[in-house]
Amino acid sequence: MTRITSLHRDTVNYVERGATRHRPLPTGYHHLHHRVPIGHGREVFKRAGTAVTTFRMHRAAGVRVRADRERAETGGLVECAIGIGPARITAPCEVIWTAYGPSLTGFAYGTRHGHPELGEESFLVELGEDGTVWFDVTAFSRPGRWYTRLAGPLVPFLQMRYARHCGRTLRRLAAGG
Repeated sequence: MTRITSLHRDTVNYVERGATRHRPLPTGYHHLHHRVPIGHGREVFKRAGTAVTTFRMHRAAGVRVRADRERAETGGLVECAIGIGPARITAPCEVIWTAYGPSLTGFAYGTRHGHPELGEESFLVELGEDGTVWFDVTAFSRPGRWYTRLAGPLVPFLQMRYARHCGRTLRRLAAGG
């Protein structure tokens, strides 16, 4: 695991901290919600929760992740990156809240200075009463850099595509893949 050891600790670059947990989502942002079943049973729930909270799902989905902690913890710093060389986009975040319970596991991170967007995104794994394991992504965001403003409606399309890709990736990981 690549760890962050000396990133400048600042705060998130938006006001509505924690809004993915305490709904409704704030106005003035693009909203994203994607919920998909990924399997069945407590073992699937445990594997999926571990994959989400240790950033394994992100890495398996093709994102380079550096974090200052082994798993998601409130206040932890996370830096996600996609692309290569000069085309690499880096996205610094801070873990805003976590859920580690018998039927709900996951976290939300918020954008920090230098992130291409402003907002927050949560990744949750839920064990339903019928044993169905659900993966849920909720986010609110708006452009934070010139290139995301220029990309306009392409960004929400790509965000939804990534949420769906994470669901497929997590389904494979939770099945033992």
